[in-house]
Order: sequence, then structure tokens, then C-alpha cells
Amino acid sequence: MSDPWQECMDYCIEVTKRAGKMICEALQKDIAVMHKSSAVDLVTETDQKVEQLIISSIREKYPTHSFIGEESVAAGAPSALSDNPTWIIDPIDGTTNFVHRFPFVSVSIGFTVKKEIEFGIVYSCIEDKMYTARKGKGAFCNGVPIKVSGQEDISKSLVLTEMGFKKDAEQFQTMMANIRNILSIPVHGIRSPGSAAVNMCLVACGSADAYYHMGIHCWDMAGGAAVVREAGGVIMDISGGPFDLMSRRLIVASSRMIAERIAKEITEFHVGRDDTDD
Repeated sequence: MSDPWQECMDYCIEVTKRAGKMICEALQKDIAVMHKSSAVDLVTETDQKVEQLIISSIREKYPTHSFIGEESVAAGAPSALSDNPTWIIDPIDGTTNFVHRFPFVSVSIGFTVKKEIEFGIVYSCIEDKMYTARKGKGAFCNGVPIKVSGQEDISKSLVLTEMGFKKDAEQFQTMMANIRNILSIPVHGIRSPGSAAVNMCLVACGSADAYYHMGIHCWDMAGGAAVVREAGGVIMDISGGPFDLMSRRLIVASSRMIAERIAKEITEFHVGRDDTDD
């Protein structure tokens, strides 16, 4: 019996390779930068062209499927998740890195069926690392199986997060206080590579022990969530409750003990949801 979702995944890997090649070629040229919601919310023509390539290629083969793409949503498309097979796409996760040629830039694609993540692909294209995961079948980097570190002692952990300017002064203070709280446990350190999908894959392959973030989107999380889960990692909401793909917040970790400790140490702030206007 054929496996339609495996066929989708195999096709997606080929499309993702083409997208990564487009990004790497664009890095050799001048990059025209535009802004979305603020002076630090960047988008480039390459973001838009890569998303067009991915969606048009997949839509041609799977015309009945649904799509949630970062740049499509920015242009006014809805981001509600349905039971229909759905491709959740971030054409360049780490656009600021791309603009500065900082080498953590990824294509991130998650595929859901009945609102559950079936597979995920994250291609860190400058590093040429292709992370793949299919539900129940493990996680891989360039075809080699990967797994989380298994670390349970947060004081021996390397933690990832992202730091950036926030217009809301209270949110900015909370973000900085959360970093102070984690460092004061103490942990071995905090790193900020600049791509949510790559951060999740770094936890999945054991290079870091945890990652937390508030304010990202479903297209940042969908591909990496599949990789983390299949690598044996834990993924949960910032509150310590179940992970919600549309919630714009998450903790991933090598163990439940570390994830729950991070949830205990950090203070939440309101970031809204991807599937509502709130």
C-alpha cells in the first residue's frame, strides 16, 4: 500500500532543496531589504520568491491541499488551521540573519493532517544541513539519525532563546528579566542563533538542551516541532501545559525536567494567537 504522506514528504524535500539553492544564490548578490510591522521586522524579495516557489510547486502536485505561508499571511491571507492537509511554510526562517549573512538561515516546512503535525523539514541551507522527521519514524540530519542530549540537570544545560527589540516596554523588561532568571539558576549559558527552526533542531540533535520563545508563529515552529518530537525531545507551552501550534509560544527541551524548570522560571506576556485577531 502506498503511503501518501511519505510521498508528500519526499516531494517536499526536493522542493526544499531548490528553495535552499535559491537562498544561497541570493546571498551572493545585493539584498534589498523591506520592513513589515516595524523597523526590525524585515522581509526581502527572496523571502517572497522562495515562498512562491514552494507553494506553486506543491500546489501543482497537490491542488486540494491548504497552505499557511509567512509572506502570504503578511499579504492578508488567513492563518487558520483546518483538518485539511496543510503545508505551513517559512521560506526564510532567520531573515535578519539572511540580511546580515549570519549563517543560520533555514527553510522550514511542517505538514499537518487533521491539525496534527505529520512531518517536518528544516533545511539550514548555508550549513547544508537537512533535518527531517516523520511521525513515528524518527528524526534525521542529512539522513543520519539524531536524538536529544537527554540532559535532565538544568545547571548543566545550554539554553537557546531569541532577543530583540520590543515596542512594548513592559514586554521588553519581562523578556530581559526571563533571561536573567535562567542565567541565574545558573545554566552553562544562553545562545541566540536567530532562527527558531534551527534552534529547535539544535535541541533535537543534542547541541543544546532547551529553547524557549514567546512571540514566534506557527510557520516558525511546525517543521522544528516534528524534528524535536521524533528526536525524543519534549515540547510544551510556556505555561507548562500542552503545546499548541497556533499559540505563538513554546518550550522545547531534552527532558521534561528541564522544560518544566524553564516554565517555572519565566514570566509570560501576551503575544496573541495565529488563528485569531487577538
